[in-house]
Order: sequence, then C-alpha cells, then structure tokens
Amino acid sequence: MHDERPAAETDVLVVGGGPAGATAAALLALQGHEVTLLEKMRFPRYHIGESLLPSLLPLLDLLGAREAVERRGFVRKTGAYYDWGGQEWELRFGGLGRSALYSFQVVRSEFDHALLDHARDQGVRVHEETAVRSVEFGDGRAVTATWSSAAGTGAISYRHLVDASGRAGLVSARHLRTRRFHDAFRNVALWGYWRGTAPVEAAPAGAICLFSLPEDGWFWAIPLHDGTLSVGLVTDQHSFAAARQSLGGTEALYSDRLRRCPVLARLLAGAERVTPLRVETDYSYVAERFSGPGWFLAGDAACFLDPLLSTGVHLAMYSGMLAAASITAALRRHVGETEASAFYQHAYRHAYERLLILVGAFYDIHQGRDAHFRRAQQLSHRDQQDLRLHESFLHIVSGLEDLHDAQDGAARLFAALREPLAGHRKVGLGGHGASRMTPWPTSPDQAIAGLRLVLEPSLGLRRTGE
Repeated sequence: MHDERPAAETDVLVVGGGPAGATAAALLALQGHEVTLLEKMRFPRYHIGESLLPSLLPLLDLLGAREAVERRGFVRKTGAYYDWGGQEWELRFGGLGRSALYSFQVVRSEFDHALLDHARDQGVRVHEETAVRSVEFGDGRAVTATWSSAAGTGAISYRHLVDASGRAGLVSARHLRTRRFHDAFRNVALWGYWRGTAPVEAAPAGAICLFSLPEDGWFWAIPLHDGTLSVGLVTDQHSFAAARQSLGGTEALYSDRLRRCPVLARLLAGAERVTPLRVETDYSYVAERFSGPGWFLAGDAACFLDPLLSTGVHLAMYSGMLAAASITAALRRHVGETEASAFYQHAYRHAYERLLILVGAFYDIHQGRDAHFRRAQQLSHRDQQDLRLHESFLHIVSGLEDLHDAQDGAARLFAALREPLAGHRKVGLGGHGASRMTPWPTSPDQAIAGLRLVLEPSLGLRRTGE
C-alpha cells in the first residue's frame, strides 16, 4: 500500500479507477512512466455494466491481466440471444478466432477490483478514497489537480491527465461544461437481481438474453457467477414517467412490464428477486472534445451510448489503451503532443460514432413501426450535427477498419448484426460472412491524423511510413 498522501507531482495523473482508468494507468506504467491514480471510492464497489464483449480478451492480453480475470471464475459468455420484434435468433462467438471465442458476464465490483489491483501490481501509485476536487489550467493546459482524503487535502502537478471519472465528468461536465445529452436514447434503466431462475434453452452458454417489448422498451437478462440473474428494463423517459404514475410506482412498473414479456416471465416463474430495484436515467451523452492540451477523457468521462450492445466496458478499455499509446508517444517525443491529441480525438470519436449508428439502426429496425419507444430512439438533427455519419456508415459496411490479425472480436459481432437486421430468423456468428472490422488503427491504410497505433515492441504511435 502506498503512502496515504499522493506525491506532489507525477508524469501522468489518472482520475478514476474503473476499467478506463485502470487500463490506461497499467499500460503507461508498463511503459516505464510514473503514474498516479486517484479514486474517490474504496474498491470493491458496485457498478452496473456486467455483460462484456470479446474485444475484452486482446485488451486483457495486452495488459497481461487475463489470468487475473480468469481466476475470478466469471461466467463465460459465448454469445447472445434475442427475442426481439417477434423474432428469435442468436449470435455465437465461434469462428472469431482462438483469441475471441468468448467473453465474460461479470460482477463489476470484482472485475473492476481485479483490474485496479493489476494496475497497482504494475507500479501504479493507487490512492483510493481520494477525491479530485478541481483541475487547474495554465495557459490553456491542464497542469494541476487538487484532491482531498482522510489524510487531508493537497495538489498534484502532472504532464498529462487522464480523466476516467465516469459519469461525474471531471473535465467535460464540471470544468469545461461541454457535455451534452443525446436527444435520442433519453432512456431510463431499472434493474434487480434474481435467484432460482430457469435457463433459456435456445441461448448459447452464458449468453446475455435481450427481450423487446411491443411498445416501450426492452429487458436484459445476464447470468452471473454468484448464482444471480441481472434483469433490467430499459424504457424511454416519457413512458417511464407515465407508467409509474398510472401504475403507482417503480416496483409496479417493473412487475407490469415483466408480465408483458411472456418468455422472461416464464424464466422468472418461481424465482425470487433478492435486491431492491436500482434506477439510472439520462445516461446517454457525449463531450464536445475527447482530448485537449494536457488532458484526455477516457471511458464514460467522454461519452456513453446505451446498454443495448454492451459497449460500455469495451469503449472504456479501448479508450484507456488509446490514451496510454498517445501519452507515451508524446512523452517519448515520437510525435508531438498536438498530433497525439488529434489521433486520440479522432480514433476514440470514430469508434463511438460507429456504435452510435449501430444502436440507432438496431432500434429503428426491430421496434414496431408505430412504437413510441422506436420513434424516441431516432437520432435527431442535433444529435447528427457534429457526427461524420456518412463516413462512419461507409466504414461499417465496407470493412475499411479491417486488421490483418483480427484482434477485435467485438467489431465482427457488430458486423454480424447486419444479418438479423436484414430479417433472418437465426444467425450464427462465424464463418466467412461476417466482415472483419476493428477500431484498432494499426495498419498504414488505417492511419488517423497521419498516425497509426503500434503494439510491438512497445505501445505507442508512429507516423505513416515509419
């Protein structure tokens, strides 16, 4: 355990110990940089976002943390099952290659704790129960942060800041005030945990199961290794407010919507909900910029979409990796700071925009044409204003994001979704039909802002042609 008080200065300050912060911190420490991580909570702590994508595996391998996660005994997720819009179909991860045959359904308190402990083992100076109160800027650059803990208060200066503070949004929401919520995806999620549930016989082993409702939302069901099933309802704010008022509260709304989902109701027959309901709202947003002089926004501090395609941890760890690569390239003067910041901004934003389009398309096609929920999820002109939607769509359908070693299984998962979107009743994820796309810009033809990501012999950025 490190000293209770953080040092007065560090190469890189990481704010937040979730997957984005722990990934960035561990990778930077592995490159030999001095890294301090300040986390306001004491881990383990509760968090939602339990269903992970196969892209997790190559990221864990890059971190050297796969064994630490495997030891936790999480449920292995080999695909997904959909009872959606009157159709039943499945996605299986077989055929993605040996590096991405499965993912995990995790208890996030345990998963996040494992990643934070791994970062500590790599030499990161981790200080829990230490809240960052403010960020100071000098000549437009982030230079110092103030903190408080049981040990007192203080300030720490740094060369680069990674804001992985999640929904709190230290830089974008609190200081720069550049976060905006999407007109689409103004949804509410409410969920609880059940014991004694029956399995979905048609689903792949350990699969997440998604069940759409005819008019106003959908349910998730996620099996966890502690013997519980996470069951959550996602609905739009208008429907949530109206139904809660007419039915007499959140509990009544949750029970009513379960009754309207016969397959899920049968799954829960005889089961017991063992936790109170939890509620989240207004969780879909994006910051105007993801990076600037001396700072990088990682994970939920930059953006969050929607739980439909389980992209939260993927984007968190992916952005943590991009931030680490960008910062280490700048610290080693392989590229200029402005170049590194531009690479990060474009690479992370492009990944986010691609998923934004996919989530919107999924809602658009599979909800009933007259459903209020479907209409509410459509991207408005304001949502589209700052997006390169045409460019992003071309990347999705053309496979321009292909990596020769196909490290990112999640992208093939999303590519395979095109088959059920076209109306197929069942689809397997495998074979050669799924386009191999990835957001890892490692090849020269995938260069962003004239730079490409390099993983070997060490993590960083290189100019095209180098």
